Amino acid sequence: QVQLVESGGGLVQPGGSLRLSCAASGLAFSMYTMNWVRQAPGKGLEWVADITRAGGSTYYADSVKGRFTISKDSAKNTLYLQMNDLKPDDAAVYYCTKGGLARGDAMDYWGKGTLVTVSS
Repeated sequence: QVQLVESGGGLVQPGGSLRLSCAASGLAFSMYTMNWVRQAPGKGLEWVADITRAGGSTYYADSVKGRFTISKDSAKNTLYLQMNDLKPDDAAVYYCTKGGLARGDAMDYWGKGTLVTVSS
């Protein structure tokens, strides 16, 4: 059974940093593209970043490029999102999702999310 469990959310001031983690189990973690997706209050889902399975190439939404870094530790089956220079617009529930073998494949498993609040 695939499980994705996010952690690391919380309250941070504008300009601050947080690192989110996603512990994965029940899957061959290194075989799949992994994603971070967020949903701000009252808004739709927004893809944030992904990392491909083999070479670990990374891709980012324009809104976070240069501030967020996605990474993974395949030995620990853990996905990370380092978030720097946080802005109020970054406040959202952040979800870790499992993609497919190729980028763009459907996200078929989601964690329950971790809440990030950016406020002074």
